Amino acid sequence: MDAVQLLCKAGLGTLRLFRLNPALCVRTRGAGAKRLLSHGTRPLCQSKDLPQASFFPPLQAVMLPPNTFKGKVAFITGGGTGLGKGMTLALSSLGAECVIASRNIDVLKQTANEISAETGNKVHAVQCNVRDPTAVKSAVAELIEVAGHPSVVINNAAGNFVSPSERLSANAFRTVTEIVLNGTAYVTLEIGKELIKAQKGAAFLAITTIYAESGSGFVSPSASAKAGVEALFKSLTSEWGRYGMRFNVIQPGPIKTKGAFSRLDPTGSFEGTMKEDIPCGRLGTPEEIANLTAYLCSDYASWVSGAIIRMDGGKYVSMAGEFNDLKKVTKEQWDVMESIIRKTKGS
Repeated sequence: MDAVQLLCKAGLGTLRLFRLNPALCVRTRGAGAKRLLSHGTRPLCQSKDLPQASFFPPLQAVMLPPNTFKGKVAFITGGGTGLGKGMTLALSSLGAECVIASRNIDVLKQTANEISAETGNKVHAVQCNVRDPTAVKSAVAELIEVAGHPSVVINNAAGNFVSPSERLSANAFRTVTEIVLNGTAYVTLEIGKELIKAQKGAAFLAITTIYAESGSGFVSPSASAKAGVEALFKSLTSEWGRYGMRFNVIQPGPIKTKGAFSRLDPTGSFEGTMKEDIPCGRLGTPEEIANLTAYLCSDYASWVSGAIIRMDGGKYVSMAGEFNDLKKVTKEQWDVMESIIRKTKGS
């Protein structure tokens, strides 16, 4: 059993590494979706949003007009669960014929049937291990056979685990980069080549993370791979725009899905701490990612290409600012500090 299997077998995980075993695996593929544009996940813990969250309520309704994607085909990797399922549900509700792909065909079929029954539009399930270029080639051929060439391609498949970097084996590092970076490249290049041959264009989207930009301890394989995905998409924006293809990226902050939080925060104790770093005072939702996805992949965004959009309630900039922790200073403490500062004038 390799290092990754050992880590994943534990079945638990948390970012509070000082509380639990630091070598726990987190393979996040998200939660199910039941209601239209809702992930259908019950609250996973009881911590409340911060007061300012009332000014930033999450909406579940689709943002775009009905039939925005009528007559279009969308291909979504990792589409059976979590964010992928939420994006599939949104696109299907807006008229797209969706093809979802992942390794677990049973989960895919269940999701496809569920969404199709809810929206009235076709959803196809295609088995695909994105780590295997031969499997990707076969899946793309099946995609074209059952639905035609896609006009929307979403790279959402991912794998991740938390671990001190000194504990990483070569196989552990390679497993994440093969799924995230290589898998995205295999899917994008294979579909792109078919589109070029058919003289058809498409909107491509990749789901990365806010730490693709900054890096992050304890997830260095994921950070490295996600940064590579962003470089790939920026490169293809320049090169393949002439073929009618657009490439954009969403960097989500913390999104509450059952698959992620049941392993990242099994006791529910970390959610409250996480919210303290988010100026909007709450976590994101799959519906919000789905709405941004739908916009970026629609004709309303036909002049948007090469964009990397951070969607995190302000978390990234809140953590990055050198003096941002001064928000914890009370009014009385500010009075004392101001008095001291005034006395230093001219010194």
